[in-house]
Amino acid sequence: MSIWFEKSVTPTGITMLAEDTMSHYLGLECIEVGDDFLRLRMPVTEKTRQPYGLLHGGASCVLAETAGSLSSALVIDQQLYKCVGIEINANHIRSVSEGYVTGICKPLHLGKRTHVWDIKIFDDKDRLVCVSRLTVAILESK
Repeated sequence: MSIWFEKSVTPTGITMLAEDTMSHYLGLECIEVGDDFLRLRMPVTEKTRQPYGLLHGGASCVLAETAGSLSSALVIDQQLYKCVGIEINANHIRSVSEGYVTGICKPLHLGKRTHVWDIKIFDDKDRLVCVSRLTVAILESK
């Protein structure tokens, strides 16, 4: 059973939500929508690397926060509510210097006022790069 409020959500539609934002600048795109997960990917390029040529930990956090925030936005009725990240945690497990990283975002908790998301980021060889947890507040729209 799908957790999404809007059942006809597509990867292209989700990617378009981020136009003219940081995630768009970094090249993030949604590549899969499952019944209870989103899969986003991001290129490892000069925009996402730190001076040593490795994926910047902040870029991993951008991927994780984008995945979780988009997921929360797709769970709620956006006419009545908005969602904002209130805490992110990330453990960087492995370095990456090229290719793509892919984040898979799944819910740990979908409450009335908070959502907690588990985001795992993998490299092109399906090796774990980063594990992250994002907590999102659900606020009434004014």
